[in-house]
Amino acid sequence: MRIPLWIKVLWTLWVVIWVPVYWRQYGLQNFLFFCDLGNLLIAAGLWLESPLIFSWQATGLLLFQSLFTIDLAGALVSGRHLIGGTEYMFDPNVPLTVRLLSLFHVLVPPLLLWGIWRLGYDRRGWKYQTLTAWIVVPINYFWRPEYDVNWARGPFFREQHALPGLLYLLIYLVVVPAAVYYPTHRFLVWLTQRWHAKP
Repeated sequence: MRIPLWIKVLWTLWVVIWVPVYWRQYGLQNFLFFCDLGNLLIAAGLWLESPLIFSWQATGLLLFQSLFTIDLAGALVSGRHLIGGTEYMFDPNVPLTVRLLSLFHVLVPPLLLWGIWRLGYDRRGWKYQTLTAWIVVPINYFWRPEYDVNWARGPFFREQHALPGLLYLLIYLVVVPAAVYYPTHRFLVWLTQRWHAKP
């Protein structure tokens, strides 16, 4: 067993608690956010001990959740949001339980890297993440568009009007895989080669 049983059980119990709390707070559409969908896939990846699932999720989540962590840390230390996106973590109108459960964003990057270190890196991961985006983001565009899940209608949860909506969607589906998923894939290839290089 390459993943300790206690980690599998702990993550699964956390997901069982997190899902109903988030559903009640945000609604069903929220589980199509890549970070939230990732929590469910990571649970599957832990039990299956799947390098593909960990690699798939890492290419989509490492950058954005690391930026979340940086912004949260910056706000805690300086009182200022260096990037943005974690303001709700300091909003007293958001239940404390929801904000505490949202700390998964901080835990996921090291968990994904640890999982890849333990299980290995599957170079198909970024392709699976690209396919996921091509399926999920159009759903976000058409279903409950007012929530702008995964920024399907515009960056930073604001619908953009500079471009026709479908053109923006098409550009998104090309640019994000090229500018985020593939470079993250190349970084993970380099990192895993370093891990396995002989001294």
